[in-house]
Amino acid sequence: MTAVDKTSVGAGTAGPDQGASVPGAMPRHARASRRRPPAALLGLAGMAGLLVLVQVLPATPLVSPRYLPPATDILAAGTELLADATFWAALGDTLTSWAIGLAIAVVAGIVAGVLIGSVPMLRALTASTIEFLRPIPSVALIPLAVLLYGTGIESVLLLVVYASFWQVLVQVLYGVQDVDPVADETARSYGLNAWARIRHVVWPTALPYVMTGVRLAAAVALVLAITAELVIGAPGLGKRIAVAQTSGAVPLMYALVVVTGLLGVAINLLARLVERQALSWHQSMRDEVVM
Repeated sequence: MTAVDKTSVGAGTAGPDQGASVPGAMPRHARASRRRPPAALLGLAGMAGLLVLVQVLPATPLVSPRYLPPATDILAAGTELLADATFWAALGDTLTSWAIGLAIAVVAGIVAGVLIGSVPMLRALTASTIEFLRPIPSVALIPLAVLLYGTGIESVLLLVVYASFWQVLVQVLYGVQDVDPVADETARSYGLNAWARIRHVVWPTALPYVMTGVRLAAAVALVLAITAELVIGAPGLGKRIAVAQTSGAVPLMYALVVVTGLLGVAINLLARLVERQALSWHQSMRDEVVM
């Protein structure tokens, strides 16, 4: 048998597990994705399962209804919140603290990250300081915040900015470090100044990292805003949760907790939408759309 015949026999006997493909056949991952239910449907099914679990557990000896009311009671309390003007005021206070703190953290993180990452000497001088300050829990600063600003929005902003700033700064530093040195040297050889290099070379490379940092910071900012309101007593959803807990209004407390969870989901979806819009030109977004 000649080499050509051997090749033909080998190709003809290749099984599906050996990589043989049939013209016009759908790829295996495409067939699997068509059989899989939509992600949104799976998410709704998971939420429905959680509601059923919360509804059933209080009827068992495992959990007392005094501490975990049925889901129907929680939903009823949540419905009553919609007609409560003080609830909407508290929601506005929480969103105000979240938005202002996040905006300050994002601007400060981007400016500091680009400046530190672009100057090797600054990166070396600040590396140990960043690694020392970043792991400090923001809740550990609550006594300092209360001492400086009392129970006002300023205390909440201090904690929100401190926690969110590191999320943005670290991602921006990674993004600046990922800049192609050949592209940077080419820009220098063409006579581009520092601002032009940041705009045309550094920023396009760092933008995916920036958007990741903003998305992480948005979630962290919400957690710290509600935590600060809960512990300090600043106006907001956190304070409403604390008041409901101390007054024994357990269904209302759980309803407010559900509201904070839904708020977190909405913020995450908004952050992902902004990320997709800002990175519509990026390869990662095109791959995500294709898949």
